[in-house]
Amino acid sequence: MKKSFLSILRRWLPILVVFGFIFHASAQTNITTAGFGPVQITLGGQSGPQNVDTSVKLLIILTLLTLAPSILLLMTCFTRVAIVLSFVRTALQLQGTPANQIIIGLSLFITYFVMAPVWENINRDALQPYQAQQITSQVAMDRASAHLRTFMLKQTRPKDVELFVAMAKLQPTSPDTLPLRVVIPAFVISELRTAFQMGFLIFVPFILIDLVVATVLMSMGMMMMPPTTFSIPLKLLLFVLVDGWSLVVQSLVHSLGM
Repeated sequence: MKKSFLSILRRWLPILVVFGFIFHASAQTNITTAGFGPVQITLGGQSGPQNVDTSVKLLIILTLLTLAPSILLLMTCFTRVAIVLSFVRTALQLQGTPANQIIIGLSLFITYFVMAPVWENINRDALQPYQAQQITSQVAMDRASAHLRTFMLKQTRPKDVELFVAMAKLQPTSPDTLPLRVVIPAFVISELRTAFQMGFLIFVPFILIDLVVATVLMSMGMMMMPPTTFSIPLKLLLFVLVDGWSLVVQSLVHSLGM
């Protein structure tokens, strides 16, 4: 288990490094000490305004790095997977089973499975050449963004892309040159729409079970009996018999083009 965790960490760490290029800012640090006096750290050049400007940039970079995991998750299929799995739990009327930690963990591993080809392309075309000092950080960032842009555009409806292009007042341009500030929000709302559509389809058979149970109880004169007393076991039985989790995960992976 420890080895598998370390292997996953080694696979994800380069990706986080690539995303760090987005917030990359070059700075030179000089440290001078005299006896037991205070340590002076100078960033950037020798002039005062440059020091202030570099300090502000450094503060912004640290702030954005704290948001990097959330940004990274929004640029993957994690949103769709987590919402669909939550709909499954709600449709089964199981409030705390499976737990949120299990749903989030399963969503992360499915995301890792689906995004593995994209990570490999980023590692091959952006990270490894940059580590070998064959390309600059800006080129590495552009190559990494290109692979992510290609993945997101495959899952995004043209209508959503056109919406943000119109709001950004951009000229007609090819998909390969669309800025990420347009592609990312369009991708997110497309993922939300797709997830809710899949959630509706998941709800349909369970709603039918509720209707049948309620009708049978009323016909038997058992109107005071809560329908959920019988419907929940029937839902669980149906879900287990059809191997529901495998069907849901398979549908999710196929909906992402794999």
